[in-house]
Amino acid sequence: MTMTLSEKRADEDFLQAADPFRRELLAHCYRMLGSVHDAEDLVQETYLRAWRSYEKFEGRSSLRTWLYRIATRVCLTALESKSKRPLPSGLGGDSADPEGILEERAEVPWLEPVPDQMVGADPAAVVTSRESIRLALIAALQHLPPRQRAVLILRDVLQWRAAEVAQAVGTTTTAVNSILQRARAQLDEVTPVEDEIVEPTDAEQRELLEKYVTAFERKDISAMVEMFTKDAIWEMPPFTGWYRGAEDIARLIDTQCPAKEPGDMRLVPTTANGQPAFGLYLIDGETYRPFQLHVLTLGQDGVSHVVAFFDTSLFAKFGLPETLDVR
Repeated sequence: MTMTLSEKRADEDFLQAADPFRRELLAHCYRMLGSVHDAEDLVQETYLRAWRSYEKFEGRSSLRTWLYRIATRVCLTALESKSKRPLPSGLGGDSADPEGILEERAEVPWLEPVPDQMVGADPAAVVTSRESIRLALIAALQHLPPRQRAVLILRDVLQWRAAEVAQAVGTTTTAVNSILQRARAQLDEVTPVEDEIVEPTDAEQRELLEKYVTAFERKDISAMVEMFTKDAIWEMPPFTGWYRGAEDIARLIDTQCPAKEPGDMRLVPTTANGQPAFGLYLIDGETYRPFQLHVLTLGQDGVSHVVAFFDTSLFAKFGLPETLDVR
């Protein structure tokens, strides 16, 4: 079927008008789903639905608001058949024995990080600010039922009016205010204390990150103990254990990491969820191959939290090399 000139022009008009919102809509879907892969799929679905309905768009709200409304409903529909995406520390239980058996649960749909370049983590922009996509917040949002999650994001992150939120999620303004109150209370219960930590200055952060790279690339266990805060947390999905304290974290890396000597690991810097991150590569003959993606939380006293993701398919999302040459 051949498109008419007017249909082609309408398609071009839609793409020109809607495409500038793609990155912030990806951030919105990521907050809702906790998965960069799912978020990409749902943004595509949002644009497909919007394109099909564009002729009916009457301009009573802004195009941006209309797209967010579609994206929110797409996410809520998707969440009807999806489980929440936890981190190991969100499963309950105590800090694990760093020399104990590692229990892997590949069947669990774990939380995923998102590359900053995909969502435009801009401190000056509310919808893509670093604070609004930090890993700790995304993990905390997973504890909320889908509708509570949507209401809280639309009200507290996007700063929509209650009436706008009510229209987006298909309820009343009174119900929105009640849902928001419950969501805030539940979020307060599960939000980690680490969110209150004051981040180091840029110079302090650079120095700390350099120490992090050096400690891992040299597999310097004593340097790792000094680098982590006293109550630091380390977790590494798809393994269910999580570990608290600099000594235990260093002992875990010393006894469980397959890197045996200095030079067996290489780190390549990136950013995820508005936080410093590294692709960690492990030596394999004459090549370094992807092993883990580390997402760091920094405090003034050192590294306070690391999530080490074993899903090496994430390396491509972050634009990290497939391999590194030993030479």
